[in-house]
Amino acid sequence: MADFPKRPSSAFDGTRLIAQGPLVDVAMQVKAAMKESPTGAFLIFDDATGAVIELDLRGRQRDILARLVERGGGQQKKRAEGEPATLPARGRPRLGVVAREVTLLPRHWEWLAAEPGGASQALRRLVDQARNAPGGNARAAEAAAYRFMSAMAGNFPDFEEASRALFAGDLDRLAELIAGWPGDVRDYALKLARG
Repeated sequence: MADFPKRPSSAFDGTRLIAQGPLVDVAMQVKAAMKESPTGAFLIFDDATGAVIELDLRGRQRDILARLVERGGGQQKKRAEGEPATLPARGRPRLGVVAREVTLLPRHWEWLAAEPGGASQALRRLVDQARNAPGGNARAAEAAAYRFMSAMAGNFPDFEEASRALFAGDLDRLAELIAGWPGDVRDYALKLARG
């Protein structure tokens, strides 16, 4: 989340793509577009997930930037003058690690125990390999494209058939079904679907 202001994103005014790039730049372009067209229907999408990004675009540019940085967790509380510095906490540093239960068969635990670095490191390595393998992000691409399509094209012709083609992995059929959609919406949906 620390890179939230740099997150690749795209903005639409209705069905027209008006901005793409780092979120901070897109937010400023949307802010300017809102002045020109106060009745516009603006939506900003995360290019990685296809999810709508809700932003507070009130105030000046520096206010918007401050909110983006704060939302990304990058703004740290400043120490008041004369206030003693706090010592770092004991134990392991916070790395964003989340503990959850994993249920495996004994043969799986034996294999993991024999791996260098232990079970946790082996599982992280396996997950990273699967994510980086060709086609490893296909499910994430499908989910991103579907989120975008649902938000922008849920009432468009052939939406349901297009969704079926998307989840079947038939991108040629998807392209055929959405050919009549507004160009920017069609192109962005296909971009997300292809990952």
